[in-house]
Amino acid sequence: MSELTTIPVRTADGNAGDLSAYAGKVLLIVNTASKCGFTPQYEGLEALHRRYADRGFEVLAFPCNQFGAQEPGDAAEIASFCSLTYDVTFPVFAKVEVNGDKAAPLFRHLKKEAPGLLGSQAIKWNFTKFLIDRSGTVVSRYAPTTKPEELASDIEALL
Repeated sequence: MSELTTIPVRTADGNAGDLSAYAGKVLLIVNTASKCGFTPQYEGLEALHRRYADRGFEVLAFPCNQFGAQEPGDAAEIASFCSLTYDVTFPVFAKVEVNGDKAAPLFRHLKKEAPGLLGSQAIKWNFTKFLIDRSGTVVSRYAPTTKPEELASDIEALL
């Protein structure tokens, strides 16, 4: 896989790591929030995860509180919410910033590889999604309004 697997990330419990465990998989990386109008997308993300996990697909969630303070909880509260409300089984990492000087290295990389409209690198809101192929190449960027189920054919094409 590309440099993607060596980019530092933090697990939900705050431990340092990287994405090497996901080398060779198709990934959907999403900045999430628990109190957002798009929060019900967790259900669709979980459905995708369950549908394609056995074929080498993973959803990776990175909570973010930069948009309307819609992810105020700590790691334990976020994990509990995801599990109890949406039965999420895919990995939910530590809370990150996706824009600005303190943007997580992973999101700096994703934005550079797949800019938004008119070449903008800023993420506009929660539930922006990035689809990555098995080699670690960022294939597509999807707006928060794009429902997870709309990604099925793009995911299947990479599996």
